[in-house]
Amino acid sequence: MATFTGKLFLFVSVLMALPGMAWASAGGGGEHIDLTSHWVGYTAIALFVFAYAFVMAEEYTHMRKSKPVLLAAGLIWGIIGWTYASHGFTHAAEVAVRHNILEYAELFLFLLVAMTYINAMEERLVFETLRVKLVSAGFSYRKIFWVTGVLSFFISPVADNLTTALLMCAVVMAIGKDNPKFIGLACINIVVAANAGGAFSPFGDITTLMVWQKGIVSFGTFFNLFIPSVVNWIVPAVIMSFAVPNVNPTSSGGDVTLKRGAFVVVGLFLATICTAVSFHNFLHLPPMMGMMTGLAYLKIYGFYLKKTHKTKGEVYRRRQGEQGEELGDIIAFDVFRNIARAEWDTLMFFYGVILCVGGLGFIGYLAVVSEMMYTGWGATNANIMVGLLSAIVDNIPVMFAVLTMLPEMSQGQWLLATLTAGVGGSMLSIGSAAGVALMGQSRGLYTFGGHLKWTPVIALGYAASIYTHFLVNGRFF
Repeated sequence: MATFTGKLFLFVSVLMALPGMAWASAGGGGEHIDLTSHWVGYTAIALFVFAYAFVMAEEYTHMRKSKPVLLAAGLIWGIIGWTYASHGFTHAAEVAVRHNILEYAELFLFLLVAMTYINAMEERLVFETLRVKLVSAGFSYRKIFWVTGVLSFFISPVADNLTTALLMCAVVMAIGKDNPKFIGLACINIVVAANAGGAFSPFGDITTLMVWQKGIVSFGTFFNLFIPSVVNWIVPAVIMSFAVPNVNPTSSGGDVTLKRGAFVVVGLFLATICTAVSFHNFLHLPPMMGMMTGLAYLKIYGFYLKKTHKTKGEVYRRRQGEQGEELGDIIAFDVFRNIARAEWDTLMFFYGVILCVGGLGFIGYLAVVSEMMYTGWGATNANIMVGLLSAIVDNIPVMFAVLTMLPEMSQGQWLLATLTAGVGGSMLSIGSAAGVALMGQSRGLYTFGGHLKWTPVIALGYAASIYTHFLVNGRFF
């Protein structure tokens, strides 16, 4: 808990340093009031820090992270609206908050479709089948360490880093139940690999998705981060692998059969991704429109599965035999059940974060930070700091703040910011959604302290990936 207090103090210190620097930048015209040195600004910072303290302490308080940020967002914009209205400016705050809500709406609809497809694949036992096959493969602990790392790296660009990490954690928990040391090391490896894999794909992480939806980096350009992402994972993985016992775990039996239409659902998800990319690249429409169109694919196919449940489903169950009675197509497919199982706490958390950071930006703090970091320090140093802050605060508010500031940078620097925000969170277990989720799923076998022991090694991979990016992507600078 002392470590958490220290990191919170660092975060508060950075934020509280801003008002003093903002004093010199006071001024402005039109319907904008500089509140950086006003009690409203101080109160907004205090509310955000207080709310984020609860987010960072979720492991200890067990209070869902969306609750404090939702309240903070409402209070921050409430005092902003009251201040502007009292000065006779009745529309400025409204226009600003509507802009933030539009940003959130695009992200929300995109993620809702992606989560629905992931839930549909889970319901069709796609992930469970993969897990059982890996468990029963008879690999050694060291080989499983590498297999789960490779799979985490290559699945996360499509299925997102959080889903991938949870799937792979289920595998190592099932295989290494008699070896806590292996589970701890494998979970660290999974977090690093999933975050690194998500950094080179618009679908792999919320930060990359936000940059792509903003239109700053094109879809294909993200893949130039592939080699730096590999380096970010492979450096700590090689070093950690020597600590993994090279013995075979106890063999685990069992089998799972895919439900009817599982491969079609996977195919429709890939078609949905292609639709989203096409809408954005060729039609110049928001990617979420392509994703919502892809949701129609699943809905229509789900209608077919439901209508043919009694006829074709019965034949399918007879082929499965006893296995089908246990895990087969017993309950008719219902797409709305998969929508209902979306990560609503996460989606509400994104709303709170975007509105909180948007409020701080409207007050004027992000302009101060942008001037200090990107003008004072230089883009490279600022973007390296983005990754370090991501390990403490979480990459979503950090990246949204950078996108709100929108500093003038080359494509290479925007790729660097995307890379560091995506992989910087791997340095601490609380720095990414994948790490926080695995601490809960592993039931005390993967902990903050256990991850912290390997932070220097992970930081070495972080530095190596930045160097590699400058080496292989120099043409973008």
